[in-house]
Amino acid sequence: MINRKRLQHLLEEELTRFEAEHPRSKALFERAKASLIDGVPMNWMVKWAGGFPLFVKEGKGAYFTDVDGHRYIDFCLGDTGSMTGHAPQGSVGAIAKRVESGVTFMLPTEDAVWVGEELSRRFGLPYWQVAISATDANRFALRLARHIAKRKYVLVFNYCYHGTVDESFITLTDGVAHCREGNIGPQIDPVKTTKVVEFNDIEALEKALAPGDVACVLAEPVMTNIGIIHPDPGFLDALREITKRTGTLLIYDETHTMSAGPGGYTGAHGLKPDMLTAGKAIGSGIPTAVYGFSEEVAARLRGTIELEGADVGGIGGTLAGNALSMAAMRATLENVLTEASYERNIALGERFAAGVEKVIAEKKLPWIVKRLGCRTEYWFRDTPPRNGGEAAAAVDHELDRFMHLAALNRGILMTPFHNMALISSETSEADIDYHTKVFRESVELLLSE
Repeated sequence: MINRKRLQHLLEEELTRFEAEHPRSKALFERAKASLIDGVPMNWMVKWAGGFPLFVKEGKGAYFTDVDGHRYIDFCLGDTGSMTGHAPQGSVGAIAKRVESGVTFMLPTEDAVWVGEELSRRFGLPYWQVAISATDANRFALRLARHIAKRKYVLVFNYCYHGTVDESFITLTDGVAHCREGNIGPQIDPVKTTKVVEFNDIEALEKALAPGDVACVLAEPVMTNIGIIHPDPGFLDALREITKRTGTLLIYDETHTMSAGPGGYTGAHGLKPDMLTAGKAIGSGIPTAVYGFSEEVAARLRGTIELEGADVGGIGGTLAGNALSMAAMRATLENVLTEASYERNIALGERFAAGVEKVIAEKKLPWIVKRLGCRTEYWFRDTPPRNGGEAAAAVDHELDRFMHLAALNRGILMTPFHNMALISSETSEADIDYHTKVFRESVELLLSE
């Protein structure tokens, strides 16, 4: 239904507008190229729809202001890292106090005990450890799984997202596993470390785990970062049963699926993983992550790591579990990511989805909207994908870019890699409705002659 020549013309118009309205950001970007590779402090920051990134001056709640003075409704929220909103009132005080009192000691604080107890209450796993990022938490969980299982492989789902975990950069083409395109300087071909199957494919999962050589399955209970792909009815039950039967540990990565509720999808649906990882939002944007263990896994680990070699075993880090991270997590879990805030934010997520779906229905577009708690995405296909392969085949980079840039030029920031929106406790109904208005205007531009 989309005229591709018109789409290209509209995209060029939006790019011209973006450049004209952001001279300060452009100047800083050009200046940064002399000292930062590609003009950014982290390489994927170049992947923004406008041709160069906005440079941010400040943010508060659900909004931020760039260096050119433009204020935005932020539905990206640091791609989940600021799902709490920017500088949330419930945690800023505790974070500032901890900064004034020292941030890292290589020793525990009382906050650590509170955090461990609260994580146990929310997720149902009794024991926890702390890392700096969800990627590290996943890495450490995989190491520990291999350590106690004494097996060669891990298993992930096609087009999974687990940060920069080496084992996860594997994909399927016509049923053949291979290194994922764009994997930069892999230490080893992931085919040698990892098995990969499609999400929701019970038969393939059973076959892959049957030989008994897989230490663990690392999975999001709902796939993200390739759209939102919900499990088929009964799939997670089958995943749990097959992993138990084959002696394979099950690790759920809840870093993005924390949008489902205070205990993530695990807490909301009573799941029983052997291990669980989470990061990003749990510290109000302060870098931190956690990984938890069942009673059985903890029992298998006890006494297997020698004290003298604990600091050089590949798990941990000088800053892991630092006092600032613990204070940030305590304040966030106690005051920000509460039952009440989730109830409010999920209701707004429903309003966001309903607004977009109404426009899609009115315009008779073959598009869909998927939601996971306070996380919502729209996709340019007519049926929900059941797995990562189907979702990847439906990606329309040009259309994604136009919709993202059209929103950006009208004061809305969506997540740059896909049209995903997160709701914070300071997002308002008016913000949701303004997005619906801009979405409608963008669609009408596309469909007009």
